[in-house]
Amino acid sequence: QVQLVESGGGLVQAGGSLRLSCAASGGTFSNYAMGWFRQAPGPGREREFVATISRSGGSTYYADSVKGRFTISRDNAKNTVYLQMNSLKPEDTAVYSCSARTSAARSKYYVFTYEYDYWGQGTQVTVSS
Repeated sequence: QVQLVESGGGLVQAGGSLRLSCAASGGTFSNYAMGWFRQAPGPGREREFVATISRSGGSTYYADSVKGRFTISRDNAKNTVYLQMNSLKPEDTAVYSCSARTSAARSKYYVFTYEYDYWGQGTQVTVSS
């Protein structure tokens, strides 16, 4: 069983920065591909892929909407994955959740929610205009 706990969310003005952290416990963190997803407020809004990072941290992949502004990284010694968010926009407002894929490797990147096995509870990010 893997537990994921996010932190670092908050209220920030447009153009500002935030750094999210996701601490993992249970299992062997370096064996898991990790991802960040977000869910914006409003009815019918689905969880949206943001970024993913490989087990070693050597490969990353981003949604087009955040490419060039967000950076995903991980520290396997600390069992933690990060999401550095710069140049934030009001449309980045959402609950951000980290996810872990513990299943066997199947592809280079994982961008769908069903490809992940464990989820954190999420942290709120609000960007004011």
